[in-house]
Amino acid sequence: MRIIFHGQQAFGKSVLEALLDRGEDIVAVFCAPDKEGGRPDPLKEFALEKGLPLHQPASYKNKEAEELVASYNSDLCVMAFVTLFVPEEVLYIPTHGTIQYHPSLLPMHRGPSSINWPIIQGSTKTGLSIFWPDNGLDEGPILMQKECEITPDDTLGTVYFDKLFPMGVEAMLESVDLVKAGNAPKDVQDLSKGSYESWAKASIAEVDWSKPAAEVHNLIRGTDPAPGAWTMNEGKKLGLFDCRRVDDAAGDAGTVIAVDDDGITIAAGDGGGVRLGRVRPEGEGKIAGKDAGIAVGTKLGA
Repeated sequence: MRIIFHGQQAFGKSVLEALLDRGEDIVAVFCAPDKEGGRPDPLKEFALEKGLPLHQPASYKNKEAEELVASYNSDLCVMAFVTLFVPEEVLYIPTHGTIQYHPSLLPMHRGPSSINWPIIQGSTKTGLSIFWPDNGLDEGPILMQKECEITPDDTLGTVYFDKLFPMGVEAMLESVDLVKAGNAPKDVQDLSKGSYESWAKASIAEVDWSKPAAEVHNLIRGTDPAPGAWTMNEGKKLGLFDCRRVDDAAGDAGTVIAVDDDGITIAAGDGGGVRLGRVRPEGEGKIAGKDAGIAVGTKLGA
């Protein structure tokens, strides 16, 4: 089977590497355009290392992109972490179409920050979907899904790197096998039972200390490491990381009630609180909470 591979970054590289390791016929690689001053894309570097034809269109909404994809006479396109919109005119060119990885249990959490939002919203499980993309935003039929637990102290980082990343590589390989065998499902999504959220940006990550400790905890871990939850301390932003929930943290909401080797404990709005193992003062790198020079009694968020 002649496969076009489309992706970017470490996940894209890992999926491509796994496909090559088992002898798949990768006829071309497509990845995101270079960003001025940005780090080299590991997928791009790997594709060049392997001598594979590499393309980086700035847009797929034109005849040139259609003709380029069509020139490879491919049987399947495998998309692993793609942020540019690819229209149906391109998606449907390969004989068997295109399959794509999405890190949520569709139709829930359609959109670009689908790992952040289940954690922020307090979900205890999430997962991944391999689906057949169309012109909708993560709306195409489902080929395969896999679930994983979100534990009470999981973060965006642990859910992705320890769970959805390795599970996703395996799911992409399994999905290619199903397409080859001619029995890959196409289960239509019921969008009325789903949700869509936009980017989890820094603007949504400011902590409101009057909220219950569970909500504060979920916001901090759901944005750790990116975009990073934050609060104000003496007129400057303070990034918040390595969060643990504390059941008994009596004090005014936003007040530092303890500083020790485990970090900084801050009261929330319901008698509970959170302990922060690391913080990031504005303009600096991450440091241990106990080394931040924040005293007991300090009121954060002001």
